[in-house]
Amino acid sequence: MVNAAVMGAGAWGTALAKVLADAGNDVTLWARRSELADEINDTHRNASRLGDAELPKTIRATSDAREALTGACTVLLAVPSQTLRANLEGWAGHIDDEATLVSVAKGIELDTLLRMSQVIEQVTNANPARIAVVTGPNLASEIADEQPAATVVACTDSGRAVALQRAFSTGYLRPYTNADVIGAEIGGACKNVIALACGMAAGVGLGENTAAAIITRGLAEIMRLGIALGAKGATLAGLAGVGDLVATCTSPQSRNRAFGERLGKGGTIQTALAAGGGHVAEGVTSSQSVLALASSYDVEMPLTDAVHRVCHRGLSVESAVALLLGRSTKPE
Repeated sequence: MVNAAVMGAGAWGTALAKVLADAGNDVTLWARRSELADEINDTHRNASRLGDAELPKTIRATSDAREALTGACTVLLAVPSQTLRANLEGWAGHIDDEATLVSVAKGIELDTLLRMSQVIEQVTNANPARIAVVTGPNLASEIADEQPAATVVACTDSGRAVALQRAFSTGYLRPYTNADVIGAEIGGACKNVIALACGMAAGVGLGENTAAAIITRGLAEIMRLGIALGAKGATLAGLAGVGDLVATCTSPQSRNRAFGERLGKGGTIQTALAAGGGHVAEGVTSSQSVLALASSYDVEMPLTDAVHRVCHRGLSVESAVALLLGRSTKPE
């Protein structure tokens, strides 16, 4: 059993708090708003993010970050990737020097082009061996409903990886360990961009052949970037890569796919944002940071480039599709 603090009460943070509590751990869930913390404590639900899914009564919610972090030996960082640095700067002084720091956000920091584990290391000065990543084909609502799923716990310290594996093991979630932190993070960051592309294609009325092509070619460009950064191909061919990519690209519950579909149907970023309840799909920002990271390593990512042009350069979805189809032919 571990004493865990989950910093962030969005859908994924709340679902992971449930997993940890179901596995017998002591869990405190930090919510930015005190009203949400009260709702979770009183009703054992996070209705705005996970509907009617019931949370274990053993989860304690608080809006006091210091209270959540005090005594925690495992700290899950479950805020959006572009806000992680600012949040962590305020929390770092309350985190135990030996605590395991777990990133569950998926993205590349826009200004620095750092992966989330690198941001954590830079802000906290923690030894990289203390930093882990949890990632995989894990739609929060399905996890909360206890549908069978698998995830990846990536950490260079095998002992910490195994300890986290035990902490996350339940009858409905099976964690696998992996030492390839780079691969786990690149797979998680890039798949949101490809999911936007799949959604856009669906929005303009294209079918399964197109979706299969986007997923397959999307994986190819993710692997090119990952390997350039030092990731292992096997990681990106597993749960953290192709598994997460398939789930995010095909599920109607995927925020990124749904956002892309709204764009494909003629919506603007603003109208797609409003229709999504004001929540920006991570892939919109990631298309910018991932493309910049790829450019710095001279890695070609045509799908990511097309999504970036739609989201940030005003290119129409139809023009983006034509651009991709008009590329010169070559061997696969």
